[in-house]
Amino acid sequence: MRVGSFVLAARFPGQGDGEALHRAVRSAEVAEEAGLDSVWLAEHHFVPYGTCPSAITLAAMLLGRTSRLRVGTAVSVLPTAHPVALGEQAALLHIASGGRFSLGVGRGGPWVDLEVFGQGLKAYEKGFPESLDLLMRWLREPSVAAAGERFGFREVAVVPRPSECLTDVEGPEVVVACTSPRSVRLAAERGLPMLLGMHVGDEEKAEMVALWREHARAAGRPVDEIRGAAHVSAGVCQIADRRTDAVETLTKAMPGWLRQGLDAHVTVDGRRRSMRDPLAYTELLCGLHPVGTPRLCADRLAATSERTGISRFALLVEGSGDLAATEENVRRLGTEVLPHLG
Repeated sequence: MRVGSFVLAARFPGQGDGEALHRAVRSAEVAEEAGLDSVWLAEHHFVPYGTCPSAITLAAMLLGRTSRLRVGTAVSVLPTAHPVALGEQAALLHIASGGRFSLGVGRGGPWVDLEVFGQGLKAYEKGFPESLDLLMRWLREPSVAAAGERFGFREVAVVPRPSECLTDVEGPEVVVACTSPRSVRLAAERGLPMLLGMHVGDEEKAEMVALWREHARAAGRPVDEIRGAAHVSAGVCQIADRRTDAVETLTKAMPGWLRQGLDAHVTVDGRRRSMRDPLAYTELLCGLHPVGTPRLCADRLAATSERTGISRFALLVEGSGDLAATEENVRRLGTEVLPHLG
């Protein structure tokens, strides 16, 4: 089992962007010190829900500050990026870090980001498969040309080539954020592992893994690839000597962040959207994920792995909104929870 942290660089009420980003960087540095496997970095634009607008840029910084930790994006939003530019950056980080970089990609949402970056709603509604396929070709082939609906260009050389990494890893791992049967099928047909969100529980994640395997088999993916697919489960982790204390920490801090963060999202086309009740959502997350004593947290992670077949975790550890508390939470995850998991 491989356990890492999920970093949103969340700006809690009363905080500034610098405070949020400093906490994000420190939590990643402490994650390596505490023996965690990885850190996964979220990407958001124009909202305090997350103050990191470029997960791959922050990943580059953290790869330079660490020596062992795997650093991934969770996720780089493809509809607002050019897949070749993202592929070049991913190849660069893969080679420069000695194979420690993972590229998580996702479809994002119908947000105003699409207007600002000049991509338009079509990029979100229909363009994700084309972008993903172009990205994967860039990471696997020596030269690439394109003649699609969104992208068209003459054949150009891939430089740097991911396969030139001085390790036995030919290219950066690519993980796809999946929230629907459609995205599960998209990932499965390409043999790409899934990143499953923290808003769903074990039963739904198990169903999505089963659906992924079904589509992967139907697409003719290799048996070993299907068996070895390293899906990632996102969740929340808060550790305390008593479960009630861990729950209280999150229910005091997270609703305020969720309320201002989620409410700041603006749709590109004016469509109406519903927002979760922040306190109810926080309580749901506390019930789904490792929140409580170290032993309870270890048991919850082991149970999720057994029920879903997922062996990798990306856990939100900054739910207190406090730097010192976040650092302590990460250290306890590494020193008091991981030993129970083997």
